[in-house]
Amino acid sequence: MNPYFLLAIAIASEVFGSSMLKASSGFKRFLPSVCVVIGMGVAFYCLSLSLKVIPLGTAYAIWSGIGTALTATVGVLVYKEKFDLKRASGLLLIIAGVVVLKLSGGVAH
Repeated sequence: MNPYFLLAIAIASEVFGSSMLKASSGFKRFLPSVCVVIGMGVAFYCLSLSLKVIPLGTAYAIWSGIGTALTATVGVLVYKEKFDLKRASGLLLIIAGVVVLKLSGGVAH
């Protein structure tokens, strides 16, 4: 299977799991808590499979950078968290950093 597809699944699963952390109310709500465990489990499993081809630094930068940006977006859209110029600038810098790492030639073909 394509390692970047696996990485995309890992990112989506991690964003889902992180979003469910908020909904779990400190693991006091059963269903969201189960979703956290499943989301994070799938995320780490798919990340580990993608690491068979993608270098660790590159995969982790993509996973954490895009995951952070998407999780922040979920926070704003779903949980009505504050979004301002400082947060937008920070997210853009994270995404720019991921792009620079990907373009640096550290990605397996």
